[in-house]
Amino acid sequence: MDPLFERSWQRAWAALGAGVPQGLGERLLDRYAEPQRKYHTLQHLGECIGHLEPAIGLARHPGEVEVALWFHDAIYEPKQSDNEPRSASWAVKELEAAGLPAEVAERVHALVMATRHAALPESNDERILVDVDLSILGAEADRYAQYAAQVREEYAWVPGWIFRRKRKALLREFLAREAIYGTQHFRDRFEARARENLENEIRRL
Repeated sequence: MDPLFERSWQRAWAALGAGVPQGLGERLLDRYAEPQRKYHTLQHLGECIGHLEPAIGLARHPGEVEVALWFHDAIYEPKQSDNEPRSASWAVKELEAAGLPAEVAERVHALVMATRHAALPESNDERILVDVDLSILGAEADRYAQYAAQVREEYAWVPGWIFRRKRKALLREFLAREAIYGTQHFRDRFEARARENLENEIRRL
């Protein structure tokens, strides 16, 4: 396992106060390496871990946030709409198997579900995880352009005019928020550049 992934995986389970499940980390990494993924890949997971590390101390339950990050795209099929519920259920199954309390599994389930971005996150830990997931929006211009191309490739089966319409609508939803990022930590780092990136992509579309 890559040192970044190994450090994160070990840290998450240590913070949870549980032993590291045998082979689970490798199984999750195999999922992120599936061929249908173009953006929701090991690159995305690694970037998210990199952005979470300096913010992990802000979390109330850091182990829960970090393990939820690993599971948030564990199941990803571009043509399906139930990826987050299935990923959250898998996380609950593994946490219960590790002997963790039901309330821990419930919070992790809620964390994974928050990455659907269907509503503003409610808890501080949810805001941290969602901000990590959205950190790509505030990437440098070259990386953002690569990300936009990766998203289009994941949805290559969608006709261009439909993709452009739906993509613009999504980007405008983010721009309409008072703040894209829910925590000051991420707002300070990414808010301005994220808004610039989104506006530029809308113009290109």
